[in-house]
Amino acid sequence: MKVLVTGASGFLGSGVVPALLACGHEVRCLVRAQSDTDRIQGLDWERVEGDILDPGSLDSAMSGCQGVIHLAGTSDWMEIGRESTWASIVDGTRFTLEAARRAGCERFVFVSTISSINGSDVPVLMTEETECTLPLEQPAFLYVKAKRAAEVLCREVAQEGFDVVIANPPETYGPNDTDLITARNLINLYQSKPVLVTRGGALVGYIDDVARGIVAALEKGRSGERYVLGGENCHIPVLASTMFDILGENRRIIRLPNWLVRFITFLGARLRLPLPYNPLIIPYATRFWHFDPQKARTELGVEFRGLRESLIPTLQWLRESRRIG
Repeated sequence: MKVLVTGASGFLGSGVVPALLACGHEVRCLVRAQSDTDRIQGLDWERVEGDILDPGSLDSAMSGCQGVIHLAGTSDWMEIGRESTWASIVDGTRFTLEAARRAGCERFVFVSTISSINGSDVPVLMTEETECTLPLEQPAFLYVKAKRAAEVLCREVAQEGFDVVIANPPETYGPNDTDLITARNLINLYQSKPVLVTRGGALVGYIDDVARGIVAALEKGRSGERYVLGGENCHIPVLASTMFDILGENRRIIRLPNWLVRFITFLGARLRLPLPYNPLIIPYATRFWHFDPQKARTELGVEFRGLRESLIPTLQWLRESRRIG
């Protein structure tokens, strides 16, 4: 089918575009005039300039398309607490859904996140159906709250008969993460001496596998359903130790108590003291985001590589690009 991709110039988008082409689809990308499309240059895709908050440009972009993969929206850790996050994610998804319906598109995939489902204080295995217990009123969880609201919009139109599937990517690693969406985690660990970590963890995935999962959701996903796309659940200390083992470096790793990290972060924010990290990350880094991806494996027929296999090419790229030593 001909598929419109929003957010195609982003990290995940740069994996989805070649994955679509490999499956024989035609690809049209909605990009801003100033978007850096270097990561998808040289591939066979059609460029349409516009914005997800501009219904007129969306109508033009949707014309003649049978499928939509909606990736666009705030994803930068430095922006997840800003008010613009809500408009970018919720209004952007609403406008994109409405334009897809007006254009008569047959399939729509909304790319959400595992954090929209739930996070836990202890390492338990969750699924797409797990009830959310996160304190969504906290500023750091504005991003999660917005993704959840966008998912509600998707399920509502699915109930009205429009074919919408929700893809929930994990903490995704891979080369060419030039915006440092997740690669920043590895850089921060590398620059920490000694290596300070929290008690937490997440499901991780590799860019190519997650991208194939998103395309499989377009082709095979059941309307109104979520699909968690990831390979291996890990704890942050294990992520750090695996990283330094791959790099061949013997580093001391110290796990700080979560209550201490949260207290220091609260105090720093309250007294407006400079912190050596983004305080919005702490509510995520001190929780577990562990999920069972079996539903995606069974229904979408996709497989995901593990932590070590995901980190090796990522770290190679970070070294080659001199982002780490």
